[in-house]
Amino acid sequence: MGEAVYIGLMSGTSMDAVDAALLAVDESHTRLLATHREALPGELRSAVVQLCQPGDNEVERLGVLDRRLGELFAEAAVQLLQAADHSPADVAAIGSHGQTIRHRPPSSAASELPFSLQIGDPNTIAERTGITTVADFRRRDIAAGGEGAPLAAAFHSAVFHRPGVARAIVNIGGIANVSLLGETPLVGFDSGPGNTLMDAWIARHQQRSYDREGAWAAGGRVQQALLEALLQHEFLARPPPRSTGREEFNLALLESLGVDALAPRDVQATLAEFTAVTICRAVAEASEEVYLCGGGAANAYLVSRLRSHLPGRVVQDTAALGIGAEWVEAAAFAWLARQTLNHLPGNAGSVTGARRDCVLGGIYPAGPRQNQPA
Repeated sequence: MGEAVYIGLMSGTSMDAVDAALLAVDESHTRLLATHREALPGELRSAVVQLCQPGDNEVERLGVLDRRLGELFAEAAVQLLQAADHSPADVAAIGSHGQTIRHRPPSSAASELPFSLQIGDPNTIAERTGITTVADFRRRDIAAGGEGAPLAAAFHSAVFHRPGVARAIVNIGGIANVSLLGETPLVGFDSGPGNTLMDAWIARHQQRSYDREGAWAAGGRVQQALLEALLQHEFLARPPPRSTGREEFNLALLESLGVDALAPRDVQATLAEFTAVTICRAVAEASEEVYLCGGGAANAYLVSRLRSHLPGRVVQDTAALGIGAEWVEAAAFAWLARQTLNHLPGNAGSVTGARRDCVLGGIYPAGPRQNQPA
């Protein structure tokens, strides 16, 4: 297997955009060649958010949004190739995470049978781009008894591990997850909410999609009683393997805790502290170096709180390791596509709880022009 080029497409819990990364990969190195971000139109995002909760006419809405998101993911790949001056023939495959609309892992006990559902039709992506597409990564891990998440830990280990260094990679998306690279076997799990509660709260009170650099939270005061109530959430008491999503951390949770009686800015500060504390508890004493990725790495206030809770430790973003913080997850799904095409495992059973490491995903061929795996 020599070097080959892959595209990774990712839309996470925040649902703000499709991130696209063009990655050159061989057995020992990865190089990020180009990136592109395709915004989710507001009305499409609203429709997806609504579908994440039970409601009327779900099957019809799911079918339509599956196709619409497939078109959007395909457009992200097309625009990425144009920006990078590459053609579809240059790309071995696309790895598309899709958009999660429901995540019911074994640890949640919220469903008769565990499942995780991502939409963004890979047939549409393959047809529109002319590139073989790999998608539906999470369900094979769940079929093998795993949580279906977090899947990026195997990529973190392959790309960011440094022998002899206890290093944590913390992805702060809508949900935050940690990979403890100094541990054997590999350890990783969702620590709790990343941005999702902060984003939902500022959207309600400021009509903004996120708190830029944490400026609104920085002007508030942490409410200790609310923080302690949040820290009692039963998800935080579950041992790894564990994963979570909007199903557990949402505005309904905040309303159940009486937040409307508090100053909105103080609530925002408390939510930022909640994210920081849960991440730091997850990292614990296991890591000398902590590298951040995901949208939360750009929240200066949140990063300052993490540094306050982790004195004496390196805390910086993954740009220092060669991949910018905002592109790590998209790059991970490019790498996962390569694993699948080469019949290699993409998960880490020690992280997800799966009975074994598995080849993940379904392959949707592009047709006669499809490239061969490296």
